Amino acid sequence: MPYELYLIRHGVAEDRGEAWPDDSKRPLTSRGLSRLRKEARGLSRLGVTFDVVLTSPLVRARQTAEIVAAALEPRPHLVNADALAPGGTFQALVAEIEKQGKKARVALVGHEPGMGELAARLIGARRAIELKKGSVVRIDLDALAAGAGALRWLLPPKALRMLKK
Repeated sequence: MPYELYLIRHGVAEDRGEAWPDDSKRPLTSRGLSRLRKEARGLSRLGVTFDVVLTSPLVRARQTAEIVAAALEPRPHLVNADALAPGGTFQALVAEIEKQGKKARVALVGHEPGMGELAARLIGARRAIELKKGSVVRIDLDALAAGAGALRWLLPPKALRMLKK
Protein backbone atom coordinates (compact mmCIF):
# COMPACT_ATOMS: atom_id res chain seq x y z
CA MET A 1 0.00 0.00 0.00
CA PRO A 2 1.43 3.43 -0.87
CA TYR A 3 1.91 5.91 1.96
CA GLU A 4 2.49 9.62 2.35
CA LEU A 5 4.34 10.00 5.64
CA TYR A 6 4.76 13.43 7.19
CA LEU A 7 7.47 13.51 9.85
CA ILE A 8 7.00 16.46 12.20
CA ARG A 9 9.41 17.50 14.92
CA HIS A 10 7.69 19.03 17.93
CA GLY A 11 7.77 22.80 18.43
CA VAL A 12 9.97 24.87 20.74
CA ALA A 13 9.64 23.52 24.28
CA GLU A 14 10.61 24.72 27.75
CA ASP A 15 14.26 24.15 28.61
CA ARG A 16 15.24 21.00 30.43
CA GLY A 17 16.14 21.58 34.04
CA GLU A 18 14.88 21.87 37.57
CA ALA A 19 11.53 23.35 36.47
CA TRP A 20 10.81 20.13 34.55
CA PRO A 21 12.34 17.19 36.44
CA ASP A 22 10.15 14.82 34.40
CA ASP A 23 11.21 15.46 30.79
CA SER A 24 8.07 13.76 29.44
CA LYS A 25 5.93 16.57 30.91
CA ARG A 26 7.95 19.45 29.41
CA PRO A 27 5.50 21.62 27.40
CA LEU A 28 5.89 23.95 24.47
CA THR A 29 6.73 27.56 25.30
CA SER A 30 4.16 30.28 24.57
CA ARG A 31 6.39 31.37 21.66
CA GLY A 32 6.59 27.74 20.53
CA LEU A 33 2.78 27.49 20.58
CA SER A 34 2.38 30.72 18.61
CA ARG A 35 4.96 29.76 15.97
CA LEU A 36 3.48 26.29 15.61
CA ARG A 37 -0.01 27.70 14.95
CA LYS A 38 1.46 29.74 12.07
CA GLU A 39 3.39 26.72 10.78
CA ALA A 40 0.22 24.59 10.90
CA ARG A 41 -1.64 27.25 8.89
CA GLY A 42 1.19 27.06 6.35
CA LEU A 43 0.59 23.32 5.98
CA SER A 44 -3.11 24.00 5.51
CA ARG A 45 -2.36 26.58 2.81
CA LEU A 46 -0.36 23.91 0.97
CA GLY A 47 -3.46 21.70 0.95
CA VAL A 48 -1.87 19.09 3.22
CA THR A 49 -4.31 16.69 4.88
CA PHE A 50 -3.74 13.69 7.12
CA ASP A 51 -5.87 10.59 7.62
CA VAL A 52 -4.38 10.16 11.11
CA VAL A 53 -1.74 11.78 13.32
CA LEU A 54 0.43 9.44 15.38
CA THR A 55 2.17 11.28 18.20
CA SER A 56 4.75 10.63 20.84
CA PRO A 57 2.90 10.67 24.18
CA LEU A 58 5.31 13.29 25.59
CA VAL A 59 3.50 16.58 26.33
CA ARG A 60 5.42 18.76 23.84
CA ALA A 61 4.78 16.32 20.97
CA ARG A 62 1.11 15.86 21.89
CA GLN A 63 0.65 19.67 21.97
CA THR A 64 2.30 19.89 18.54
CA ALA A 65 0.02 17.18 17.15
CA GLU A 66 -3.08 18.91 18.53
CA ILE A 67 -2.14 22.28 17.02
CA VAL A 68 -1.36 20.77 13.61
CA ALA A 69 -4.56 18.72 13.58
CA ALA A 70 -6.69 21.73 14.58
CA ALA A 71 -5.45 23.71 11.55
CA LEU A 72 -6.46 21.06 9.00
CA GLU A 73 -9.78 20.20 7.34
CA PRO A 74 -10.97 17.59 7.78
CA ARG A 75 -9.48 17.38 11.25
CA PRO A 76 -7.48 14.15 11.59
CA HIS A 77 -7.76 11.74 14.50
CA LEU A 78 -4.85 11.72 17.01
CA VAL A 79 -3.33 8.49 18.29
CA ASN A 80 -0.63 8.20 20.96
CA ALA A 81 2.21 6.01 19.71
CA ASP A 82 4.85 4.96 22.23
CA ALA A 83 7.09 4.05 19.29
CA LEU A 84 7.51 7.80 18.61
CA ALA A 85 8.79 8.53 22.12
CA PRO A 86 12.58 8.71 22.52
CA GLY A 87 13.98 5.19 22.29
CA GLY A 88 11.14 3.81 20.16
CA THR A 89 12.11 1.25 17.51
CA PHE A 90 11.57 1.27 13.75
CA GLN A 91 9.75 -2.08 13.94
CA ALA A 92 7.36 -0.79 16.62
CA LEU A 93 6.64 2.31 14.56
CA VAL A 94 5.91 0.28 11.41
CA ALA A 95 3.49 -1.83 13.49
CA GLU A 96 1.76 1.36 14.76
CA ILE A 97 1.34 2.67 11.20
CA GLU A 98 0.06 -0.69 9.94
CA LYS A 99 -2.49 -0.75 12.81
CA GLN A 100 -4.15 2.27 11.18
CA GLY A 101 -5.44 0.09 8.34
CA LYS A 102 -6.07 1.81 5.01
CA LYS A 103 -5.01 5.25 6.24
CA ALA A 104 -2.38 6.32 3.70
CA ARG A 105 -1.61 9.94 4.72
CA VAL A 106 -0.01 9.57 8.13
CA ALA A 107 1.63 12.31 10.21
CA LEU A 108 4.23 11.23 12.77
CA VAL A 109 5.02 13.74 15.53
CA GLY A 110 8.16 13.09 17.52
CA HIS A 111 11.59 14.14 18.68
CA GLU A 112 15.17 14.53 17.49
CA PRO A 113 17.33 12.66 16.84
CA GLY A 114 14.68 9.99 16.21
CA MET A 115 12.72 11.82 13.51
CA GLY A 116 15.81 12.73 11.50
CA GLU A 117 17.11 9.17 11.82
CA LEU A 118 13.72 7.81 10.71
CA ALA A 119 13.67 10.11 7.67
CA ALA A 120 17.16 8.97 6.68
CA ARG A 121 16.27 5.30 7.17
CA LEU A 122 13.12 5.59 5.07
CA ILE A 123 14.92 7.21 2.12
CA GLY A 124 18.09 5.11 2.39
CA ALA A 125 20.39 7.98 3.45
CA ARG A 126 23.52 7.18 5.42
CA ARG A 127 23.26 10.12 7.81
CA ALA A 128 20.32 11.52 9.77
CA ILE A 129 18.47 14.51 8.35
CA GLU A 130 18.65 17.37 10.83
CA LEU A 131 15.19 18.72 11.62
CA LYS A 132 14.62 22.05 13.32
CA LYS A 133 11.79 22.24 15.85
CA GLY A 134 8.53 22.48 13.90
CA SER A 135 9.98 21.13 10.62
CA VAL A 136 7.88 18.86 8.40
CA VAL A 137 9.26 16.25 6.00
CA ARG A 138 7.11 14.44 3.43
CA ILE A 139 8.27 10.99 2.35
CA ASP A 140 6.29 8.86 -0.11
CA LEU A 141 6.62 5.07 0.07
CA ASP A 142 5.11 2.08 -1.68
CA ALA A 143 5.97 -0.08 1.34
CA LEU A 144 6.95 0.54 4.95
CA ALA A 145 10.56 -0.55 4.60
CA ALA A 146 13.97 1.02 5.07
CA GLY A 147 15.19 2.66 1.88
CA ALA A 148 11.79 2.37 0.16
CA GLY A 149 10.87 6.03 0.40
CA ALA A 150 11.29 9.10 -1.76
CA LEU A 151 11.87 12.47 -0.11
CA ARG A 152 9.20 14.79 -1.58
CA TRP A 153 9.95 17.87 0.51
CA LEU A 154 11.36 19.20 3.76
CA LEU A 155 9.98 22.48 5.04
CA PRO A 156 11.74 24.20 7.92
CA PRO A 157 9.53 26.14 10.34
CA LYS A 158 10.41 29.55 8.92
CA ALA A 159 9.23 28.54 5.43
CA LEU A 160 5.97 27.17 6.86
CA ARG A 161 5.35 30.40 8.76
CA MET A 162 5.88 32.40 5.55
CA LEU A 163 3.17 30.33 3.82
CA LYS A 164 0.51 31.03 6.45
CA LYS A 165 -0.46 34.46 5.11
